[in-house]
Amino acid sequence: MIQNKIRLWAKIKGSVWSASGILSVVLIAASCYYDSEEFLYPEINNSCDTSNITFSGSVSPILSQYCFSCHSNNTASAYGGNIKLEDYADVKTHAEDGKLLGAIQHSPGYSPMPKGAGKLNDCKISIFQIWIENGVPDN
Repeated sequence: MIQNKIRLWAKIKGSVWSASGILSVVLIAASCYYDSEEFLYPEINNSCDTSNITFSGSVSPILSQYCFSCHSNNTASAYGGNIKLEDYADVKTHAEDGKLLGAIQHSPGYSPMPKGAGKLNDCKISIFQIWIENGVPDN
């Protein structure tokens, strides 16, 4: 009778080890998943193309992503100190008086923008600088 219990225990123990072995293989195989770094982290792209900067293609998308939550035509009065950055004419005014660049560069004497967030990366700031140096064209 004890021998039967020992055999039964050996069968159970063997099947437990087999199940855990299979589970281990499945978990290891599932953890070997591979993705493209560019897909997972699109901001990692280190190239900064400043060769063809336009308001509509370069400046406006940055404003839309980082500024419109407070400075759109609908939110500026409530959250953005009534500073609107949605229309070219409004952006031009703030670009020409130096306030836009001073704010995004976090220069002394300017309210650092975007508020409550980190400074824009050097590429994005360069895009604004070049656009302003080119005379803030509406293109």
